[in-house]
Amino acid sequence: MAPRKKSDPNNKTVAENRKARYNYAVEDTLECGIMLVGSEVKAMRAGGVNIAESYANIEDGELWLINSHVPKYEQAKTFQHEERRKRKLLVSKRELGNLWKNIGREGMALVPLKIYFNDKGRAKLLLGIAKGKKAQDKRATEKKRDWQKQQGRILRDRG
Repeated sequence: MAPRKKSDPNNKTVAENRKARYNYAVEDTLECGIMLVGSEVKAMRAGGVNIAESYANIEDGELWLINSHVPKYEQAKTFQHEERRKRKLLVSKRELGNLWKNIGREGMALVPLKIYFNDKGRAKLLLGIAKGKKAQDKRATEKKRDWQKQQGRILRDRG
């Protein structure tokens, strides 16, 4: 019997913004690092992170993640972190310039899609450059999704 592959404990999704793809039309994505302090890494590994109401913004030539919630880590007694603080995102100057140019267009926003740990165990954020959807666009997306489900059922029943 072949040995079973164990999943890598470092490569793990911490939080996902599921409503982002419903509320926004994501045109492009960018992976960036997150500058964390003390107990935040252990709190992220424990779970409970929420990025549903968060957004990214460029201030003073730096990229920031605003309004993300990382719960307190109970085992860290002396050096606790603030749960909803601004966290600096790490991108190169060239990528920052491209982001500045992209969000300069009307209706574009930087939306956090997912926080995860990569193969090296570093916390990363998948950032989407997106345009807000209107109500009719959301209805069209739902209609398309329902049709895809229906097609799958039809093909499954015939096959």
